[in-house]
Amino acid sequence: MNKNLILLTLSQIFSFTAAPVTVFLSGIIGSQISPMKSLATLPMSISVVGIAIGAIVATKTMSLVGRKLGFIYASIGNTLFSILAAYSIFNQNFNIFCFANFFIGIGMAFTHQYRFAAAESVEKNMAPKAVSILLFGGIISAFLGPSLANYSKDLVSENLYVGSYLSLAVLTFIPTILFLFYESKTINKENINYSGRSYLELISQPRFIQALTASAFGYAIMTFLMTATPISMHVMEKMSLSKTGIVIQFHVASMFLPSLVTGHLIKKIGHSNVIYIGIFFYSITSFISIFDQTFFNYLFALIFLGIGWNFLFISGTSLLVLTYEEKEKYKAQGLNDFIVYSVHALGSLSAGVFITLTSWKIMNIICIPFMILIILASIRADSSNKKNPSVVKR
Repeated sequence: MNKNLILLTLSQIFSFTAAPVTVFLSGIIGSQISPMKSLATLPMSISVVGIAIGAIVATKTMSLVGRKLGFIYASIGNTLFSILAAYSIFNQNFNIFCFANFFIGIGMAFTHQYRFAAAESVEKNMAPKAVSILLFGGIISAFLGPSLANYSKDLVSENLYVGSYLSLAVLTFIPTILFLFYESKTINKENINYSGRSYLELISQPRFIQALTASAFGYAIMTFLMTATPISMHVMEKMSLSKTGIVIQFHVASMFLPSLVTGHLIKKIGHSNVIYIGIFFYSITSFISIFDQTFFNYLFALIFLGIGWNFLFISGTSLLVLTYEEKEKYKAQGLNDFIVYSVHALGSLSAGVFITLTSWKIMNIICIPFMILIILASIRADSSNKKNPSVVKR
């Protein structure tokens, strides 16, 4: 542990609360103030689009001003747009609420950069441990954010949830103070190199397709079900907001906690086997959801959904870096992230439509073909690798 890593971990605890609060409340608030019920999850989807665009904004900003100022600007921005979200709820303005969520998403893209800053704060051989320590901050955020949002929802009388976003504004401002003590390294004006193979040549690799499919569809399935959960539980099944919050909290925690062992599993049994295990956990989620909806059904389904996402997303991400050369990394990563976050946003946006038109059970059944696609892509890549080994098990 060093000063920068401690500051990053503390900042992660407070800054990342924007993610579980958005998942927890945006769909419920959207169902109350949107002109059409099918648009209830639009704020959540727009925040995902904000993350995708923000990934570019965050990288460019920090290349110009450094991590310290970049993180401070993002923290202040998250605070201001959380206040704007509270204002939109107070005035029942769906358009402004969507606008605020978009920029909260951009702010979350900066928070996702904390893991890279954590790795840079220690020696290279200690980077995995540093990132693992940082991930514990996300677990605490999963409980802190929704809990405070739930307790403060009545803070402004006759305007439910305004207090929730005012509380979020306070939480997201705390990193501004913490980063005043952060020691930023000298800005590296690195030139982006887009040489190497073409996009078509990159994507024609079976391993690249496997990595992309695991990340994109693994993320889409998780988002599709996670976004619909608050609406299904609280709005349709009439379960309490407190119970809904507990399910979301345990889900987000299950997304990050397995990170402590996922890397070890990949090294021990290989990327494909970890991907298969991830699909197995997704299958458990679908199986549980076939039965009547109860609190514990939702709880265990969302826990297994989170674990499955962790295995699929980390496997897909770590496998991707083995499919391109150093000079191709920006091209390959850019293509991967564009597709992953586009599919991610599509899954979030369609969740509101499907939960309104169908049911929780049907939504889980819809996910099964995409699980099969991930399996087929992995089988194809494994078969191709036996003929022409190019990716070794790490």
